[in-house]
Amino acid sequence: MALALVGAISLAPSARADEIGIASQGDPAAEAGRHFRRGVELYGEADYTAALVEFKRACALSPNPTAVYNLGETQFQVQDYAGALKTFRRYLAEFGPSESHRAAVARAVETLRTRVGYLKVTTVPAGADIAVDDEVVGRTPVVEPLLVSMGRRKVVASMAGQGSVTEYVDVAAEDHVSVALQLRPPAVSPSPASAAEAPGATNADGHSSRGVPVTTLRLAGWIAAGTLAAGAVAFGTLALSESQSLANERGAFPANGSVLNRDANRTATYSILADSFAAAALLVGAVSLYWTLSPAVDHATTSTQARVTLAPASARFEMTF
Repeated sequence: MALALVGAISLAPSARADEIGIASQGDPAAEAGRHFRRGVELYGEADYTAALVEFKRACALSPNPTAVYNLGETQFQVQDYAGALKTFRRYLAEFGPSESHRAAVARAVETLRTRVGYLKVTTVPAGADIAVDDEVVGRTPVVEPLLVSMGRRKVVASMAGQGSVTEYVDVAAEDHVSVALQLRPPAVSPSPASAAEAPGATNADGHSSRGVPVTTLRLAGWIAAGTLAAGAVAFGTLALSESQSLANERGAFPANGSVLNRDANRTATYSILADSFAAAALLVGAVSLYWTLSPAVDHATTSTQARVTLAPASARFEMTF
């Protein structure tokens, strides 16, 4: 195939002018002839990519059997097998059997059939633009499978408001590959108004969306920690006093059993309460300290609840946050 084009290139560009249909300056046929001659020169220099652009422009301005043939040959050189097959099929469909390159084109078509595959592309939702190797080829739903060159192909589906999704697929010769692409709306950053209304959000003035100043929450935490610490000290003092009374009763003779049991129970109860209030004070104090040292963190989203249950011989402290 390359030798056939080289043989055509060996002719002088002026010998091809009549085939391209060069007319007066400024005429589309004249412009097509200039692009065609430039494409021939670039092909002779092995700059196939640039030659491809020139031949495409010449065919768009003035379709001609020679220009179409050279376009297909150049597509073959850049390994655009699908494009070359489409171009040669166009040659056979549009130009008569008397054309000099028809037999070569027919042989090229048989060769190219073994170097292409087919893609069946579907998208959710439908209506997405499909690009294969960065060239837009259609919009879903695509009725006919897409003709593509063998090898690794880049498939991109895009839609306004739905973003885009990319997938790479391997296509073997004469292969039929199905590709299903799921489009998702792009992530949208919340607007300042919606951010202000978000649950637990803190406004610029230091208030949460619930209307509670963050500094008030920190202050309440320290007050609660101080109250619990005071309770721990108070019950610790009572426990120490009852413990002293219990020691005195045990040292007396004769000892009173009922008084001993009463002082022992009181000592145990006050000790448990003192320990519970001390533990609660430490926990609330730690949380309050964290709030104080982390002003950038939105603590308004944290719901803290504390509950103390007292019984004659026990105390229970519960805290959720």
